Amino acid sequence: MKTILLSAAISLVVALLGTRPTISVLRKRKLGQQIRTDGPQAHLGKSGTPTMGGIVIIIASLIGYLLGHWLTNDPMTPSGLLVLFLMTGLGLVGFIDDFIKLFMRRSLGLRSGAKLFGQAAVGAIFAILALHFPDGYDLTPASAHLSFLTDFGVSIGSLLFVIWVIVMVTGTSNGVNLTDGLDGLASGAAILVLAAYVIIGNWQYRNDCTVALAQNCYNVRDPLDAAVVAAAVMGACFGFLWWNAPPAKIFMGDTGSLALGGALAGLAIITRTELLLVLLGGLFVIITLSVAIQVGSYKLTHKRVFRMAPLQHHFELAGWAETTIVVRFWLIAGMFVALGLGIFYVGWFPK
Repeated sequence: MKTILLSAAISLVVALLGTRPTISVLRKRKLGQQIRTDGPQAHLGKSGTPTMGGIVIIIASLIGYLLGHWLTNDPMTPSGLLVLFLMTGLGLVGFIDDFIKLFMRRSLGLRSGAKLFGQAAVGAIFAILALHFPDGYDLTPASAHLSFLTDFGVSIGSLLFVIWVIVMVTGTSNGVNLTDGLDGLASGAAILVLAAYVIIGNWQYRNDCTVALAQNCYNVRDPLDAAVVAAAVMGACFGFLWWNAPPAKIFMGDTGSLALGGALAGLAIITRTELLLVLLGGLFVIITLSVAIQVGSYKLTHKRVFRMAPLQHHFELAGWAETTIVVRFWLIAGMFVALGLGIFYVGWFPK
């Protein structure tokens, strides 16, 4: 528990204090966001706002995790390090995308194929490594089973597991990326899901099959370290949100949104709650579906379902204030998290 609290506190302070000088450096170098002219006209005033703030989230998370372990002499685990690798690797893909946008002075960065390839490559490396590093009980960071509240069914095999992880990683990271369209929306929603994984990891640790074999225990390799990683990333998001809240002084960019999506997917995989993430991250799912519905409807009927996709922009064009949308979407995200945690708890409760 000390490591969880220390890691969260350290990453929060690093992000809170580190974002201000990052904003100054990005402004001096004129590395500001390029705004699409076909989007909501209110966004044109945000042109030039420093972006790539996700760098702060990643660095603060890494520092919080490392110092938290060092100060408590709590050993780092393969599970925790692999999630941080996934987060950082996807952050690097996002950084390249942001870099191209900024230095080419355009609103689009990497081509979609190249971006997807980068996400898939990082996800595949994570998946392969996660099936290694068994502990004394022969538990690896991930297992070749699908999972909801725990693993279920038969093993799908290493190859299908790698493909499944690639789908999860690309889907989750792109979902967070699509949500990152209004000031503070993605970072605030991510905080709520990360808080859920702090609770889940701690609960699994207290009901670990390797400590006390019982009817409702969990076969998870490093549940407590999953909670530490979630706390470190959550603290970093809290510190960043101070500057990212409306009106934002800095944007996280694809650097941050892809990294956060990777962290959430990685946490779901190592805690054996892969399908539960669909509920916990329900807001991200809804926003992603709004884009799929809009594109599919236009291709099939040449008619749009929404004024604009992703969904948050539909409400902007309907006349809702940005802060109203952000707060209401946070509430929706919170309800999904509460529902997911409720189901997680009911699944454990003795029958």
